[in-house]
Amino acid sequence: MPRGRNRGVAKAVKCVEECISDSSRLQDCFVDCYLGVNIVEAYAWIKELEGIAREISKLYGFSKILYSREFRSFVEDPFKHLGKKLFIYTHDFIRGRIELREYAEKAMMAINTSLRTNLRTLYQNWCFLVVLRNLYRDGVWIVFPEHGILSLERSGKQRLRWIPPNLVLEVPGYGSLSFFIEAPRPLAWEDSSDLARTWKLYTALRPDVMVYGGRVYDIVDTEGSLPVKKPDVILEFKELPDWYRRVRDVKGPLAKPLSAEEWRSRWIDGLWDGLADVLGVSRREAIEKLGERRGIRLSEVKVVELYYSVYNPSKMILVSKHKVPEEVHEELSSHNIEVVDDVGFNPYKLEPVSQLLLNYAVPSSEYVIRTSDRRLAELLQLVKELWEKGVLDRSRLRKILYSTREGAEACA
Repeated sequence: MPRGRNRGVAKAVKCVEECISDSSRLQDCFVDCYLGVNIVEAYAWIKELEGIAREISKLYGFSKILYSREFRSFVEDPFKHLGKKLFIYTHDFIRGRIELREYAEKAMMAINTSLRTNLRTLYQNWCFLVVLRNLYRDGVWIVFPEHGILSLERSGKQRLRWIPPNLVLEVPGYGSLSFFIEAPRPLAWEDSSDLARTWKLYTALRPDVMVYGGRVYDIVDTEGSLPVKKPDVILEFKELPDWYRRVRDVKGPLAKPLSAEEWRSRWIDGLWDGLADVLGVSRREAIEKLGERRGIRLSEVKVVELYYSVYNPSKMILVSKHKVPEEVHEELSSHNIEVVDDVGFNPYKLEPVSQLLLNYAVPSSEYVIRTSDRRLAELLQLVKELWEKGVLDRSRLRKILYSTREGAEACA
């Protein structure tokens, strides 16, 4: 067991020993004892998120901003949320099914995992909302969704067998931008032939945010060399001070496909090419290096490089809450990945990211008129139908409208 984890377990055991006298408060006592000031930091981060969420709701007119059920529970009360992660373990410990040390270790791991995952989601959401704040200007409007609710999660959004955006913005003077958070995701499927077509979405790499110029309502591309349409920009967010020292098991993309035919698909070929590029070896050497394993352990830096190599966006930006060493800057830069670091919770540090996105906005020929007046909506729909049938043309419609306005002015 690594030395750091040994220290963590020792601390966890000590906390259990201190809290065991009152089994009714064991969960809360353990969370308080084990996390200490770290839980205070969580509340401070939540305050930052809530502040930018209120600002975005006011600017864009969102009636609500939706989070995943897990993350919403954390934001509402992180202390209570983390305590709930220990319920089953505490139940087993009190009834003697597990020993004190095993309970301490399981409780420690559950809390650390939940806290780390939720803080990562929090920082990603904060950064995304700040980018929206920086993009805001007079005349900006929401093309999608149309119900005035911004969803920052993807639960259930693929049930209709397409991958919709989280947000499509029309920025006056620039054009439209479509945002997809933590996509691609698997689609619903009905039979084995369906599953074969959508398999690469189960195994796809999943960047934090993919941005497309224009109004893009579905990114699925089961026939192409990628599982989704090629993004214009990828945004990746890192909240830990030592993220570049950490490693991750990349399993999904290299999992054994359903058939030999799927294994030979262009998607799998592209994955091997991307992995070989990141490792600095040939594709044959990459395959031999992996052997029969279902994944590979890569540093976070290499995972980021793999995202770029596989999806090949026009631009990729990594946003780091903390300062990044110069050698990491240089390595990522050599893979055409721009680093914006030492951001903290300073929204002005993300101004360059928002400005860069505007370079990829695409003007749209699609026009949308919104009204809350049902009768006006019905009349506009009638005008549209007559226009498309050729009954009305521009000259005739202008005459009708101008004569109506002149009559109204004469009566005033």
